[in-house]
Amino acid sequence: MQPIRILFISIEGNTRNFIEHLTDYAAQQHATDAANPTIEATEISEASDFQPETTPYFCFVPTYLNGGNGIDNGVKELMTNVLGEYIAFQNNARYLLGVVGSGNRNFNEQYCLTAKRYARQFNAPFIANYELRGVPADEKRVYAAMVARLKEVNGHVD
Repeated sequence: MQPIRILFISIEGNTRNFIEHLTDYAAQQHATDAANPTIEATEISEASDFQPETTPYFCFVPTYLNGGNGIDNGVKELMTNVLGEYIAFQNNARYLLGVVGSGNRNFNEQYCLTAKRYARQFNAPFIANYELRGVPADEKRVYAAMVARLKEVNGHVD
């Protein structure tokens, strides 16, 4: 199986930390069984050059709001917009397989709001979530969700 590609943005390091742990988990799974895919992750930031994507990927995005509650009085996203702009660039959205969100559960309905909005905007499923830096159980669950989505897309539903 090809490596799982991930595009992500990390503002305070939480998403980057989770991706590093998730990548390590995938490598362990691959070492146990070569049929388990590894992960190739790319961080998108304000310094990134936009490029046309040519292979499928997942995106990981935290939620940061600066105005509105995202439910009934609008939303003003903060700091993660460049990832959305990157996905919207040229035909990049058509390669988006799924969206994984993170945030702080204390924010209730706003938890993972940006990821849910990306899923709607780019017509891709919201496949998983985790809080802040995640825990090892989240790594296993998110990895399994990505593998299941790849199998679904490739017609290998178990």
